[in-house]
Amino acid sequence: MKFIKTIVIASIFLFSSIGIAQNPHAESGLKKVIVQEVLQVDSYTYLNVLENGTKKWLAVPRMEANLGEVYYYKGGMTMPDFKSTELNRTFDEVVFLNSITNADAIDPEKGLVNPNKTKETVKTGKQPTLNKLEVTIEEIEGGIRIAELFENKQNYAGKKIKIKGEVTKFTQAIMGKNWIHFQDGTEFEGSYDLMITSQENVLVGDIVVFEGTLSLDKDFGAGYFYKVILEKATIIK
Repeated sequence: MKFIKTIVIASIFLFSSIGIAQNPHAESGLKKVIVQEVLQVDSYTYLNVLENGTKKWLAVPRMEANLGEVYYYKGGMTMPDFKSTELNRTFDEVVFLNSITNADAIDPEKGLVNPNKTKETVKTGKQPTLNKLEVTIEEIEGGIRIAELFENKQNYAGKKIKIKGEVTKFTQAIMGKNWIHFQDGTEFEGSYDLMITSQENVLVGDIVVFEGTLSLDKDFGAGYFYKVILEKATIIK
């Protein structure tokens, strides 16, 4: 009997050791998640993630996120039966977080944020913004400016147009398309940001020429409604 008890105790320690080895971040309280779905609204990014084999929803301050990316988080406030008016959807449960950490910023041994990796992540490229940029993009031949587009949008509805500007925000693979915020330094009655949908991949800060079809009062559902939007846009080389 004593021998059996010893085996049981040894087994418990063995499996405990295996558990710790498999989860090096356990002591830090960090939880590992893999992104399965991304929903964007004005202030938040909703992430449907896989955590220990179970799917759950997280909400973080608006950020760029892609399917399959790995993140770590700790803490958070759980809101049951949460209704998002922007998405017109009620979630069984959403965990609201102040921040979430990319896998590249995690020390693989200690499970803590690696300050060197964090610095590398922060300094790459421009930060996305929806604020008006102080930029001056020259007009292109046969193209149109954003101010003119918003002022006379009815004249361009359903037509193909060309426009040159700077990418200020890029969100990938939502509803089968990429979503690009675009500015050229002009505005009309406070409208300076043009939404573009495309299959093209761009970076924040890129200055490019897009050609696409202008649509008005476009409602994609799930909170995506645009009075003016350039669709199926391609980059003109």
